[in-house]
Amino acid sequence: MVFSTSSVYRALTDFLKPRTTHRVDHGKPRVLPKAELERYCEVVAALKLRTTNKQGRHLSTKRAIELLEDYGVETEQGMVRVPKGILTRSTVNAYLTRWHLDQTRLRRQPPAVRFQAERSNDCWQFDMSPSDLKRIEKPDWINPDKGEPTLMLFSVVDDRSGVAYQEYHCVYGENAESALRFLFNAMAPKSEVEFPFQGRPMLIYLDNGPVAKSRVFQNVMLALGIEWRTHIPAGKDGERVTARSKGKVERPFRTVKEAHETLYHFHKPETEQQANEWLMRYLLRYNRQDHRSESHSRIEDWLANLPSDGIREMCVWEQFCRFAREPERRKVGTDARVSVGGYHL
Repeated sequence: MVFSTSSVYRALTDFLKPRTTHRVDHGKPRVLPKAELERYCEVVAALKLRTTNKQGRHLSTKRAIELLEDYGVETEQGMVRVPKGILTRSTVNAYLTRWHLDQTRLRRQPPAVRFQAERSNDCWQFDMSPSDLKRIEKPDWINPDKGEPTLMLFSVVDDRSGVAYQEYHCVYGENAESALRFLFNAMAPKSEVEFPFQGRPMLIYLDNGPVAKSRVFQNVMLALGIEWRTHIPAGKDGERVTARSKGKVERPFRTVKEAHETLYHFHKPETEQQANEWLMRYLLRYNRQDHRSESHSRIEDWLANLPSDGIREMCVWEQFCRFAREPERRKVGTDARVSVGGYHL
């Protein structure tokens, strides 16, 4: 009978091989009872985690043991202090790794939880980002006291379909007035027949910045029957990177800057209107691309998943401006009249 080399090697794997043997108490602490050593390791791990900065630097195991021996650590269960000479750096590090209390595991992010709205216009993600173009040659207006405005890219993305609507606006920082003007255009019917995206969403998800904190913005949202929810800042939800919650609005920014704004090296728009016209042509193509998980395009998904009661139509511009009005305080003169626009009432 003839055997091949592979058959021999395969047969050898079935034979018993020498195995590493351990002591009977392998894996069990011998310097202290397990519960007591585990308690000390938890305190050391907590000290290292609490002293970690943004660069990842933290208290060393040796220094944490010294603090426990010399001063102790006050916890909810009382003072924890270790007798000198019992704990060593190698022992503590070994059991920190064994019991999954090391920095690598403690700072590991939790699994990402994907979420998606059930219907179109249930949730819009809203954000602003400075354009890579930075500025245009002929802005619509300039504040002499502040210099040239920054070209900002405003964006909303439907959470369900991924349909994006964006506009350029020359602004001096993030402000509620520019954001509301953009949101009106996003909710209003578009002149482009191929872009049916419109209507008032049920919820707007945005950063906890100047726009969300503005009383004018909040009053307008209440008047339109739109709920708003702010994004959790970084470092406020454990080790989870909170920025991944708004990835649906961040990704179109990157796509526009890489696939559209890079072409500005050949030909730059001169006015804000021209920049928005060019951007609209790109958005039409972007929204015709495939949905992230469905077998059709983004705009087709938006049309196919509209609410059963239809789109909540947007009001006219004049009514929208009334919602955005903010009361002003004026001092009454000695003649019991106030001055408004040069007129005394």
